[in-house]
Amino acid sequence: MRYPRRHKRGATIRKVTIGGLACMGMFLVPTTAESKPYPKVFGTSVELPSKNFGKFPKWTDMLKRWDDSRAECASSTCSSKSWLPLLEKLKGEERLQQIKDVHLALNSRKYTLDINNWGMEDYWATPYQFLKKNGDCEDYAIAKYMALKKLGVPPEDMRVIALQDLNLNLGHAVLIVYDKSGPLLLDNQIKTVVQANTIRHYKPVYAINEQGWWLLR
Repeated sequence: MRYPRRHKRGATIRKVTIGGLACMGMFLVPTTAESKPYPKVFGTSVELPSKNFGKFPKWTDMLKRWDDSRAECASSTCSSKSWLPLLEKLKGEERLQQIKDVHLALNSRKYTLDINNWGMEDYWATPYQFLKKNGDCEDYAIAKYMALKKLGVPPEDMRVIALQDLNLNLGHAVLIVYDKSGPLLLDNQIKTVVQANTIRHYKPVYAINEQGWWLLR
């Protein structure tokens, strides 16, 4: 996905895409995925769940590469240097503080387009690749997801959400963490962690984690 950080005058809406397919209107009716109820975000009225990841090769490929990260980090495109120190520093902290500190630490990385990093418009980097070469919005979201998972946040309590930024007329991706205080938004465009439903200019398209995905309407 290409998600420019700033709006350029005259830019048109980019449909959120994955695997080269537009997400809007491409889906068959998803099969039911069992999950406990979570609060809806960004004005979503309907969530259609599925456990079929066939339309999400960039997500599943990233997960496979992450599982094989030792081999990946043998190359020059990957670095684990700052990963373990970050996690060690945050061990034992209260959950909300871990969420805030992960967000702050990874938001300090430089925003870099996939075309500049990888020579392609849409590449989903693992956290180690992100630490080596920086990345764009879904790369921030993925790195935060994996860091919080390592710190003990259940994957089912997190979702990467692809959406349209209605203010900028551009595609974007963020991480939502369902905390006891409500759904929290971890967004590379916002300095601090905020309650997701305080943001009114995002139109969600789909959400995904390791348990399944949801078409959002």
